[in-house]
Amino acid sequence: MTSASATSFTLACVQSRATTDMAANLDAVEAQVRAARAKGADFIATPENVALLQRNFAIAKGQARPLDDHPAAHRFAALATELRVWLLAGSIATLKPDGRLANTSVLFDDRGAVAARYDKIHLFDVDLPDGRSYRESATYRPGDRACLAQTPWAVLGMTVCYDLRFPHLYRDLAKAGATMLSAPAAFTKLTGEAHWHVLLRARAIETGCFVFAPAQHGVHDGGYQSFGHSLIVDPWGRVLADGGEGTGVVTATIDLTDVAKVRGQIPSLAHDRPYRLDEDADAGRAAAE
Repeated sequence: MTSASATSFTLACVQSRATTDMAANLDAVEAQVRAARAKGADFIATPENVALLQRNFAIAKGQARPLDDHPAAHRFAALATELRVWLLAGSIATLKPDGRLANTSVLFDDRGAVAARYDKIHLFDVDLPDGRSYRESATYRPGDRACLAQTPWAVLGMTVCYDLRFPHLYRDLAKAGATMLSAPAAFTKLTGEAHWHVLLRARAIETGCFVFAPAQHGVHDGGYQSFGHSLIVDPWGRVLADGGEGTGVVTATIDLTDVAKVRGQIPSLAHDRPYRLDEDADAGRAAAE
């Protein structure tokens, strides 16, 4: 059933299509998690908004709960326990004491305990040329802490979706000890087609880490269309698995000895140097002369 060792394990990314029906979403994802475990996965990761993709704030808030009382958290904890697998709930909407929501990524160990939780720091607010707009900040409050999680194989740095566009976060996580980075997402089809593969490969190359990104795919509530293409990328920037379009599961063998090999060839994490930014254009020209 399992291929895990001290330095090698099988990773699976679930690619799903969340709707506004939480119970149906959890049923569908549970079937995918079971299929991934049957394929020998030791660590299974699911997408952002895995339990519910609901753009109506009032409805989303009405279904959100504190993490300890969240039906999705209970479901994932039970699955991790039964299957004896590490399980990443890519993100679920959790209710905070101030009444606002957080977009929370939750890592469960193989006994169903919460090993780590991370509230998404960077929120996606944009007005698109076609007239559509997205206001994640209208629903969620941003997190303010980066997250490192110890797994049986390596240290995991946890991020979510739009965080992908902020490379300093990934570099900081890698310099703090992460050799794996998670980026569960519901990337839009428009931006995904242009940037998804490039950004994920860049984050892997810049940090010398394995990067994995389970993703939503398809048309969701209100016409929102997500890109799919769940990816597993090695520290050299090679794509080990690509979920393509549709729902399903992709797997890859993660050999953590590759991290040291790549970082030995390109030790850029150890080569940061201080510098000053000359904001005065005239001063910059004078220095060049």
